[in-house]
Amino acid sequence: MTPPGPTRPLRTTLEPLHAVVPLRTLTGGKARLGEALDAEEREELVLGMLTQTLSLLSAWTPCVRVHVVTPDTTVLRLVAAPTVSTIEQFDGGLNEGLSLGLAAARREGARSVLILPADLPLLERSSLDRLMDAADAALAAGSGQPLVAIAPSDARDGTNGLLLSPTDVIAPAFGVRSFEAHVRAAAAADATLQVVTDSGLGFDLDTPEDLELLPPGLLGDLLHLGQAALVATLRADGNAA
Repeated sequence: MTPPGPTRPLRTTLEPLHAVVPLRTLTGGKARLGEALDAEEREELVLGMLTQTLSLLSAWTPCVRVHVVTPDTTVLRLVAAPTVSTIEQFDGGLNEGLSLGLAAARREGARSVLILPADLPLLERSSLDRLMDAADAALAAGSGQPLVAIAPSDARDGTNGLLLSPTDVIAPAFGVRSFEAHVRAAAAADATLQVVTDSGLGFDLDTPEDLELLPPGLLGDLLHLGQAALVATLRADGNAA
C-alpha cells in the first residue's frame, strides 16, 4: 500500500484573495502634516508607508496579487513587480479608483478582495492574519453567504480595511463616515458582517499629533524607505535614458 503523501493545507473559500491599494498623488500628500514635515519629507513618508504596505502584502500568504491604483506616474514606475499590478487612474475620486482595482481583481479571478489604504504605519502581518481569521470564521458561520469584513479607524468613523467576498458584494463608499456607510451597505446586501478592531489597522497617519504617537524610530525608518524608493526610481529613469 502506498503511504499517503504530505497533507496539503486546506484553502479557504476566500481564496484566491487580491488586495487593492489606492494612492492619490505624492505631491501635496498628507498636507495636514505640514506643520511637522516639509513637502519633501511628506513625499518620502507617503512612499515609505506604501513600500512597507506592499512588502507586507507581498509576503502575506493569502494574498496572491496586489493592484495599486494611482494617477501618479512616479508611483506607477516605482511599484511595478511580478506580484503587483499598476492601474493608472485618469479621472474620478477615491471610490472610482477603487472600482478600477476591483474590476482588475475580478478579471484575474479573485474570489475576494482586501481594500487597504497605504497610510497605516503600524500595520503588521499579525493584523492581516487577524482580519483574515475573522473573515474565515464569519464566512463559515454564515454558511457561505456574501461577506463584508470591516476594520474601522480608531475613531470608528472611517474604514481602514475592507474585505469583500465576492468582490462585488458592495460598492466601496470611502469618505466621510465610511464605516457607517459600509455597515449599511452590507445590511442592504444581506451579507454577513464582521467588524475587526485591530491597532495596526486602526491607526492611520494624518496629523502632527499622530506623528507623536509613533514608536521611537519608526518615522525615521519610514522616511528612509521613502528616500530609498525615490533614489531607486531616479536611478532607473537615468539608466533608461
